[in-house]
Amino acid sequence: MNIRAYSELIQISDYYDRFEYLKIGGKIGFETFGYDRYLNQILYASPEWRHFRDAIIIRDNGCDIAMPGFEIYDRLTVHHLNTLTKEDILNRDPKIFDPENVVCVSHNTHMAIHYGSRDLLPQPMIVRTQNDTCPWK
Repeated sequence: MNIRAYSELIQISDYYDRFEYLKIGGKIGFETFGYDRYLNQILYASPEWRHFRDAIIIRDNGCDIAMPGFEIYDRLTVHHLNTLTKEDILNRDPKIFDPENVVCVSHNTHMAIHYGSRDLLPQPMIVRTQNDTCPWK
């Protein structure tokens, strides 16, 4: 099992390399919690989680994968770097609320992490120069 850590993640200077570090590469339709999904929904609705989530958003400055310049303006998720299981929630495993085990991500980045599609990530801006689209100059 690959153990990921926030302190390692933020040492990576490139946004796309951070994505590669986090990528899980799951399969669409594969059940994580199945019929026990209510457990993580209870967790994420709890006041304890909401307080923790707010502190993580502040720590990461609301940036995607905690990368400056990639601010999230809609549908921010606090993503667990190491996937939680039903047993983790039932046993209140400390990794649930460990700041080393979470990072802010956008909705699209969260989907890309789980399903491995870089197409969902923001694409780099093309730097334009004068006359670069004019073939006769």
